[in-house]
Amino acid sequence: MPTLSIILPAYNAEQYLDRCVRSVLSQSCQDWELIIVDDGSTDATADICNGFASEDTRIQIVRQPNAGVSAARNAGMRIATGRYTAFLDADDTLDPEAYTEMLAAMAKHGADCCVCGYYKLFPKGEPIAVLGEIPPGHYSAKMAQKMVVLPLLADRLRAGALLGTIWRYLFNTKTLADRGLSFTGAYLEDEIFLIEYFSLPLNLASVDKPLYTYYQNPNSVTRRYLEGFMDTFLVTLRRKIKLVEAFSIPVPEGWIDNSAWAGLLIAVSNEFAPGHTRSFREKVSAIKKICREPVFEHALKHYTPSGMARAKAVVAALLRRRLYYTLALLYTFKNRNRA
Repeated sequence: MPTLSIILPAYNAEQYLDRCVRSVLSQSCQDWELIIVDDGSTDATADICNGFASEDTRIQIVRQPNAGVSAARNAGMRIATGRYTAFLDADDTLDPEAYTEMLAAMAKHGADCCVCGYYKLFPKGEPIAVLGEIPPGHYSAKMAQKMVVLPLLADRLRAGALLGTIWRYLFNTKTLADRGLSFTGAYLEDEIFLIEYFSLPLNLASVDKPLYTYYQNPNSVTRRYLEGFMDTFLVTLRRKIKLVEAFSIPVPEGWIDNSAWAGLLIAVSNEFAPGHTRSFREKVSAIKKICREPVFEHALKHYTPSGMARAKAVVAALLRRRLYYTLALLYTFKNRNRA
């Protein structure tokens, strides 16, 4: 049984997959298995996977018809045999000491799981270190809930809010299996997974170093028009409410409105994302319809968002004043050069 199972979903990832896998091969910690789930790729991803698997027996390839990142991660989790589970995205990379440092921190503190800092890397840009979200050290189960769960429920608007992604954590594989944790949906799936996991009595070690590089891929799902985002968000919010009730999470008053505002801002921005073919007039109508959704309408009337970055604050102000046409013009101007 290896120490680590690293699960890597790959869909048409030929441009990035080689550097991603090589960052695993270069780890100073070599006690791992890498499970690459080829999610119905139509490019050279399969050939790249075959090449690596033929060279290293620790690399397994799972192939499935295209079903999305959640199904791919679930497929990897079903066959993972490591003591701990890590997730890696195909366009990202790891520092050579990533898993060595995280495992050492867990051993030092007797922790059940670990988190690290990360770099943001933009095309043609320099890496930007993101640190301080979870300061270094050891956190009891109660403190881990405070550091991870509460921000993902009730602090979604503030500039620098906790990024709800799973790839910078090490998870206890037995806990994942015993609790039957899995992923659902094309986006926002990470937040639900983290909330449920850290609502369990698990303590956390933090290595506040940028050990993971998160590439801001302009072609990723989060940077295109998100089909069905409204339905996905509302389902996610209902799941969050159920988790709050099931685990008696001590959320602050107004947490649903805070989360609703975050979803509202994404939903409006999504109307102007590349690949969305509605006319200007149709987009204005869509914004009005979004704002009439009861959960968003309640947030607009009863919650004043604060602490946001300037761009979001401007959008929020226009929404509160129902200046939909002005808002649509602003987005159209802002996105005029986007593909």
